[in-house]
Amino acid sequence: MSRNRKQSIRRLVVVLGDQLSTRLASFQGFDKKRDRVCMAEVSEESEYAWSSKQRTAFFFAAMRHFREELLADGYDVSYQEIGDRKGTGGLKEALDHSLKQLDLEEVVMVEPGEYRLAKDFEEVCASHGVSPSVREDNSFFCSRERFESHAEGRKQLRMEYFYREMRREHGVLMDGDRPAGGKWNFDASNRESFGKEGPERLRARLRFEPDELTRKAIADVESRFGDHPGSLDLFSWPVTRSQALEALTEFIEHELPLFGRFQDAMWSGEPFLHHSLLSGAMNVRLLDPGEVVAAAEKAYRDGSAPIEAVEGFVRQVLGWREYVRGIYWKFMPGYLERNALRAEEDLPAFYWTAETEMRCLSETIGQTLKYGYAHHIQRLMITGLFALLYGVRPQDVHKWYLAVYIDAVEWVELPNTLGMSQFADRGVMASKPYVASGKYIQRMSNYCSSCRYRPDKRSGDDACPFTVLYWDFLTRHQKTLSDNARMGMQLRNVKRLSDGEKDEIAKTTKELRRRISNGIGV
Repeated sequence: MSRNRKQSIRRLVVVLGDQLSTRLASFQGFDKKRDRVCMAEVSEESEYAWSSKQRTAFFFAAMRHFREELLADGYDVSYQEIGDRKGTGGLKEALDHSLKQLDLEEVVMVEPGEYRLAKDFEEVCASHGVSPSVREDNSFFCSRERFESHAEGRKQLRMEYFYREMRREHGVLMDGDRPAGGKWNFDASNRESFGKEGPERLRARLRFEPDELTRKAIADVESRFGDHPGSLDLFSWPVTRSQALEALTEFIEHELPLFGRFQDAMWSGEPFLHHSLLSGAMNVRLLDPGEVVAAAEKAYRDGSAPIEAVEGFVRQVLGWREYVRGIYWKFMPGYLERNALRAEEDLPAFYWTAETEMRCLSETIGQTLKYGYAHHIQRLMITGLFALLYGVRPQDVHKWYLAVYIDAVEWVELPNTLGMSQFADRGVMASKPYVASGKYIQRMSNYCSSCRYRPDKRSGDDACPFTVLYWDFLTRHQKTLSDNARMGMQLRNVKRLSDGEKDEIAKTTKELRRRISNGIGV
């Protein structure tokens, strides 16, 4: 055979790092004798956002285990590891390398989770004169087309109405035509803090010790991305489907019953509490959201978990997870550039180091760098809230979240960050900015008890920076937010401040900003 002669195959199935399942539509009709799977570890995905070691190792380890499962099942797999010379660069470079060697009929991929990658796939296929076949992602409850039909004609999109549609449509937590438990929403029962005594009945969470394949992935990450943030000393995420199913079983049996009541609570030294820790496995398709929701509902029907806990968890999976994907694809690519509050500050350096005297931020960022994980309230009301109050460019906040969390894929991360957390979309995702003073953090955690700052003070050297910036935020955006009915009470409180109080807040804010921008400890 001539060295330049191309190998003939029927179909090349491109599998991205978050598409690790043969249950996806890309594998439908796969002929193991005539088709090939193409996978690649590419440096661009760890450098486009300065990805943490935990996040990159999670993807590489899961991808390599999936490759081994495919090979054991008789699939023809072309796989480029990060250590291969040809394994650097991005999707376009990796796919170009494969297509140059092949004479084929079709290139197939499931809808990627990022607009940028969808364009890259189309462009490289076009450069080789091959028509790309992009198949609908059948791992979701709601297709992109179905979300468009939900959104059509609505002046405002709100997750609650979408969520109820999904519940009815898929028969989840329904008793006939009524919601199980008599209500659609049990949020009011799911906002408890742990109180002064702290959490009870916490179990050691299931760990998956790295096997040889995972240890090699970790070593490659340390070698190739050694200057990236975070640590791999405690890496123990599920990286195979069997491990993910084990993690699901553990959550349903041991953590779900208490998940609801305390899902918004935080506690020093306890990064996981009763949370599921399943989002990473779901987002790379080791778990299907349908089986996760079904397991949770079964726990309610069996009487092993209360409706408040189960509904709260189902709301996150069937509600928010599906909703943010719809928002992402409906409003991209312009959504990425939105900055409704005209925030232009740099991301403070301590987001990469956890070196701050603000205990809530040092705890949350510290566990993020250590585990690649923080739960939803830590993300929304600690790291996200500070960035919003301080006025960080929302695109920089987005890049940070995309970089540091193992479950971060742009379709789910961007709307949650830019919309829900930073209100940069001016109400597409949320009806109001989620702003609060340090008193909220004091109420929902014990962080403030060991912090040098006082959440009840809004000016002075010992005033909580969250509280200081909360009043500064309301003052700066008073006009912008004046037409938001849900902000009325908070904005009226600004008007009650005396001129002297406003001057003291402005003075403290100025000094706080000076210290942060100059990298001086706060």
